[in-house]
Amino acid sequence: MQKLLLSLVIPFLIVLLILPSITSADELADLAKKIEDLSNQRQLSEQATKPLESQLKNLETQLNGIQSQLNNIGNQLKQKRNELTQLEAEIARQEENLAFEEEILGKTVRSYYIKSRQYVPILIILGGGNVADITRELAYQEAVSQQDRDIIITISSQIRDLSNKKEQAQKIKQDLEKQQGQLAGLQTKVDKEAEFYRMEVDNAKKFQADLSSQIAELTAKQQAILGEKSGTFQTTVGDVPLADDPNSRPDFNPGFSPAFAAFSFGAPHFKGMSQYGAFGRAKSGQSAEQILKAYYGDGIEIKKDYSIGAQIVVEGYGSYSLEDYAKRIYEVPNSWGGEGGMEALKAQAVAARSYALARMQSSGSICATESCQVFKSEPKGGNWEQAVNSTSGWVLTANGQPFSSWYASTSGGYQESYNYNGYSTPGFWDTPSGRSGWTSQAYEKVAGSPWFYKGWYKSRSGDSCARSHPWLTGEEMADILNGWEVLFNGVGDSSRVTPLGPCWGDDPYNMSELRSVGGFTSVSGVSVTYSDGGTTASVTFSTNKGSVTINGNDFYRAFNLRSPGRIALKSGLFNIEKK
Repeated sequence: MQKLLLSLVIPFLIVLLILPSITSADELADLAKKIEDLSNQRQLSEQATKPLESQLKNLETQLNGIQSQLNNIGNQLKQKRNELTQLEAEIARQEENLAFEEEILGKTVRSYYIKSRQYVPILIILGGGNVADITRELAYQEAVSQQDRDIIITISSQIRDLSNKKEQAQKIKQDLEKQQGQLAGLQTKVDKEAEFYRMEVDNAKKFQADLSSQIAELTAKQQAILGEKSGTFQTTVGDVPLADDPNSRPDFNPGFSPAFAAFSFGAPHFKGMSQYGAFGRAKSGQSAEQILKAYYGDGIEIKKDYSIGAQIVVEGYGSYSLEDYAKRIYEVPNSWGGEGGMEALKAQAVAARSYALARMQSSGSICATESCQVFKSEPKGGNWEQAVNSTSGWVLTANGQPFSSWYASTSGGYQESYNYNGYSTPGFWDTPSGRSGWTSQAYEKVAGSPWFYKGWYKSRSGDSCARSHPWLTGEEMADILNGWEVLFNGVGDSSRVTPLGPCWGDDPYNMSELRSVGGFTSVSGVSVTYSDGGTTASVTFSTNKGSVTINGNDFYRAFNLRSPGRIALKSGLFNIEKK
């Protein structure tokens, strides 16, 4: 039985002693190095004033990996402790069994000693035994002595084995205590590093949240500035084409250098049908139906038998039948019909009906201004009435209901998608060849829209706040970059980033004050990158502080909050030119 127990315990002990101790020692050394590397990275992070959240997330991932390794080693040590417990229990059982065998051993040793000292033959002869008896007695005595020797050897061997096991168990205990101490130390360091980086991540997120909060908590004055400058108004072509302004074109000479100007592609919203784009498509030979499908998508239905007796309630004017209402819409000039744009007028007539019907379903009435559709009491007549009559009863529908068919003058060559009543219009570059032909082949460019690429420096009323063009000096462009620094990088007082000039009031930073906060003193070059989604992705400036790249949307906001006078960007798709 004892041999069987020994045969089971010894292989178990060999596996326990050899395999885990080698692997865990290597892993612990490796982890110590990784943690040391992280400590060095933490020192670098502490020196950085603006740690990036993505870097911190990467460090957090590394810490999670280290923690996983520590957990694995901990599981190995736990297994070793369980195996040690089993070994100690087996030693205790063997000790209990050997306590009885040691008593037998003592008696056997005494018996063997006594028998080995007896002179057996003389005693037998003196006892009168014959030769055969003497021989048998001697053989018996020898057998008993040999049995005693075997018992002594076996039990002594078991005692030695048990002693060896105790020594091995003691060594395992010492190794376990050492490795557990190392593990506890590494765990403490990992916990400390993890806590630091979690705090760093939280601080980075808080920093970003604070910036977002600063932007969200712009003063009422700043909101008004953005409202006016960003072009948050509804406008269409109206009865006459948009007026051109030579000073707003890129070929204008401001009379100084370096000079910078921001040019917007289109204004003010970019969803649905572009009126100038429709004009350009018509001049290129497209039909009204093709134009409507292009802007509102193949999934839109052109219903050609809608009830012409449907009533449209116009605020301030009363109720009109659908066709009488359409004849009084003043959204595009009659002159387009004689310039190859008759199909554009037809497309506009269908869009006007559809928009009015959708508005009636949602609001019960429609306004008579460009906030809805420009309506006048007298029919417009001419080419427009011809377009209305030739499309009588044509209405755009989606999911069986009139579709709210948005449109505006000029999108700048990219139409944004929008959703109404579960149907989404496409987003696309409004050119014959996609983005590659954008600036030269856009249908709005073909149609000659003065808003396709324009530098804005006047309000809608014509006030320019003492500016005669949209061009800025290098110092003025640097001033806008200083405004961006305050608005988006957490320095200075963001509420004071408002335009300079006599028409805004309040207490804006003067250029010297803002320069001392932002640090930009000069701009010598600029380049722009566009996204595939119809926006300016980024703007890169060469400055006294080196190359600086700004997110397009951030620059759009900073520019409109700080650019002097009425100078503004009206579109998220824009360019910055330098002379």
